Amino acid sequence: MKWTPEAKGQWRETAFYILHKFGKNAKDAFMQEIRQTSLLLGKFPNMGKDEPLLADCKRSYRSIVVGRLNKIVYNIDNGVVYIVAFWDTRREPKTQAGQVNDQPAE
Repeated sequence: MKWTPEAKGQWRETAFYILHKFGKNAKDAFMQEIRQTSLLLGKFPNMGKDEPLLADCKRSYRSIVVGRLNKIVYNIDNGVVYIVAFWDTRREPKTQAGQVNDQPAE
């Protein structure tokens, strides 16, 4: 499993926000949930749903909700899971979808 720099930045921004708004315990719980979901995605890459906001893209994207307020968006290429975005589900979805770089993963 590989995270794009954009997705990693979005994830870190969310973790930083949780730490400063809700404290270390909330951030640690968030991090644990991300780790568990990442491990599951590595074992069962098709467990997420097709991402409807990215249906018109060249690549096929899937997503899975984590902790009710976040979504991991990913694609699978040659058996490797590439996490391309980490969305806050409370934000404007079309804006977030427009930020996904639909280029082949390296």
